Amino acid sequence: MADAPALTIRRDWPRPSDAEIAPFRDAPTGWVVDAQARRGAIDHRIRAVTKAVRIVGTALPVWSRGRDNLAPYAALRFAKHSDVLMVATEDFEGASVAGDILIGMAKNAGIVGCVTDGVVRDIPGLDAVGIPVFARGVTPNSPQKDGPGIIGLPIVLGGVIVAPGDLVVADGDGVVVVPRATVAAVGAELAAIGRKEAEMDATVRGGAKVPGWLEERLSRPDVRFVD
Repeated sequence: MADAPALTIRRDWPRPSDAEIAPFRDAPTGWVVDAQARRGAIDHRIRAVTKAVRIVGTALPVWSRGRDNLAPYAALRFAKHSDVLMVATEDFEGASVAGDILIGMAKNAGIVGCVTDGVVRDIPGLDAVGIPVFARGVTPNSPQKDGPGIIGLPIVLGGVIVAPGDLVVADGDGVVVVPRATVAAVGAELAAIGRKEAEMDATVRGGAKVPGWLEERLSRPDVRFVD
C-alpha cells in the first residue's frame, strides 16, 4: 500500500529493575533455562559471531524486512542503557542486517549486545566494537534503508516470542529469553539451581559413574529388560 508506514514505533516500555537483573549477572544460560521450566532458548543456529559472547540485558525488539536495516538504525534513537538489540528478519540470509557501523553506534547508545535471526557483516570491526553479536551467519552483502520495520513491539526470533523489556541472557551455549513478567521469579530460582549444580559437580569429581537417582528410575515398571 502506498500509504503504509515505513516504520511503526513504540517509544518506551517498562524494563526490569537492576535488582531483578542482578541474579542473572553470572548465571550460565543452562541455569536460566532450568529455572524456567527447561525452556526459553532461541534456535541453536543463532550463534555468537564475535569473540565477546556474554549478554545480560533487556530486549529492544525490532522487526525488519529482509535486505533492509532502517528499523535497527531507528531503534538506536529509543535505546536505553543495557538494552539488547533483538532484530527479527524472518530468517533472511540474502543480505546483512547489521555491520560494525550500526553495532558501534548501538554501543554508543548504551546497547550491550545484538541478537538477530538474520546475518551480519564486518566481523573484524564487530570484534573491535567489543559487544557480543549473535546471528544466523555472515555475509558481505549490504542492506537498503527503506523499511518497512517495527520497533518496540513483540517479535518472534529463533522460535521464541520476544517482547519489549524481556530479559536476554546469552553465553557460549546460546541465547535465552526470560519474559518480563517472570524475571523476578526466575531470578529467585537461580540460587537453588546453582546449589544443585555444585552438588552434581562434586559428585562427578568424587568418581560417580552414574547419577544417584538412576537406580530407582530403572526399578520402575515402565522399564523393560530383555537380557
